[in-house]
Amino acid sequence: MWKIITPALFSGQDLTRAVLLPHQPAKHEPYRTIPHRQSHQPSWSPSINMTTSSPTDTKLPSSLFPISFHTHNSTSPNGHSQPSGLVSSAVGLKMESGGGMRKNPTLICAPIMADSIDKMVIDMAKAKASTADLVEIRLDTLKSFNPCEDLQVLIKECPLPTLFTYRPVWEGGQYGGDEKERLDALRLAMELGADYIDVELKVAHDFMKTINGKKPEKIKVIVSSHNYQNTPSVEELGDIVARIQSTGADIVKIATTALEITDVARIFQITVHSQVPIIGIVMGDGVDLTDSLCKIWQLVPDTKVYGIIGKPVGHSKSPMLYNKAFKSAGFNGVYVHMLVDDLAKFLQTYSSTDFAGFSCTIPRKEVAVKCCDESIGAVNCIIRSQSDGKLFGYNTDYVGAISAIEDGLRARYNIDSTAGSPLAGKLFVVIGAGGAGKALAYERARELGDIIGGDALSLADLGLFHPEEDMILANTTSIGMQPNIDETPIPKDALKYYSLVFDAIYTPKITRLLREAEECGATTVSGLEMFIGQAYEQYERFTGLLAPKELFRKIMSNY
Repeated sequence: MWKIITPALFSGQDLTRAVLLPHQPAKHEPYRTIPHRQSHQPSWSPSINMTTSSPTDTKLPSSLFPISFHTHNSTSPNGHSQPSGLVSSAVGLKMESGGGMRKNPTLICAPIMADSIDKMVIDMAKAKASTADLVEIRLDTLKSFNPCEDLQVLIKECPLPTLFTYRPVWEGGQYGGDEKERLDALRLAMELGADYIDVELKVAHDFMKTINGKKPEKIKVIVSSHNYQNTPSVEELGDIVARIQSTGADIVKIATTALEITDVARIFQITVHSQVPIIGIVMGDGVDLTDSLCKIWQLVPDTKVYGIIGKPVGHSKSPMLYNKAFKSAGFNGVYVHMLVDDLAKFLQTYSSTDFAGFSCTIPRKEVAVKCCDESIGAVNCIIRSQSDGKLFGYNTDYVGAISAIEDGLRARYNIDSTAGSPLAGKLFVVIGAGGAGKALAYERARELGDIIGGDALSLADLGLFHPEEDMILANTTSIGMQPNIDETPIPKDALKYYSLVFDAIYTPKITRLLREAEECGATTVSGLEMFIGQAYEQYERFTGLLAPKELFRKIMSNY
């Protein structure tokens, strides 16, 4: 992947020789997503452009994330006034019971999935300690369950409001027993003081008939529909909402599966225009909520959304870095992972200026150039103009990379920082020239080599390439990145010809390439240095504020 050597990089430097090497991209990581928690206030109006309908002016860019939801104060079919609070969960979201509008009407719901009552009680205490507002108790995960005794214990011992779910196998759960016993347990939970219960659409009509006139006033019944294959069309989703409403549900819940990130926009379009309390969840392979709940606490109607675009992308530490920096500066923004297959489609679908900026990582950097209205060279940072929505592409990679490499050389040779660039006259070997596959990458390497006066080599020839001593090696590919940490782009024996080896990868911090280079006597520079350096400029472009450099280094020092 071509990310460091660009004509602009060389301006003012006597660095005239470079070797560019193609690579075969590593296999992609599993889908990794981030949950979203939103306010329902109507003043935020980013547009989500749908391929199945005309563009819509919706109220929040929650559709970017695997959990999105919206609610209005309204009256349900059974006559109960609906609350305005909101609760999210790994497998369910709920409305908050009780009165009063919170400043941010969103709650965190912790799913409790354990195989014994004792473990569930322990986990409920942990949920309370970790600032959860509510727990969803998954009864179907219990190995042994005595409804009369166990439900009383769970409700009595729980320090938080409770949502009981008893999900059958036919709806993606673990319960495979008698259906009457399952529904009886949910009715008993309701009678004993549960705050919410979740019932599947398939059995909801019959269930609601059995509790007619017997439902305690405080209990809210969620009727849910789950699709583990895909996300239906907007029209089909609307039909599901109507079917759930017809059961007399207090809260509508729809959970679907996203095959790509733009699928989520359909759920968002449904939830944001709903006139009844509604929960919309979009699931994906490898969904992991535990590392992201803390990021979503303070979304408000004018929050700007930023993110790291790539595939794979779950390894990136950018959300951790930027969210802490945003919070420290009091900047109203949130930064998340964005697993994107089709960048052009993604940018067209999420076209609102509320999606204000993006970082681009492997393998989306070259295609990003084509998606921008204005850009120069490779793009690893996209800024959306707040005035007209145009996309401007920038490259901050080279700043961080070259600075880190120069600092490494100065330390190795004890060169004063005022003495000019220590790269002057060095032979610089860059692994990675972009393109899809070795043949195309080789041609791309030749083109780039011609531009900057260098030569192109195949990756197979790199081990035999050593025209001189003390060369500089920079790996800008994904070879050696998690999870493929045992891979390296160059044989260890060839590293003895290099005085400095730089690896743009920072997960892991010390790659096999860097470890073997150090064993061969070379100075090594981790991709973490480039990551921090390029983040300075991106942060300033995102926020218009000076980068908190000391904070950035402090945050990443713990990594």
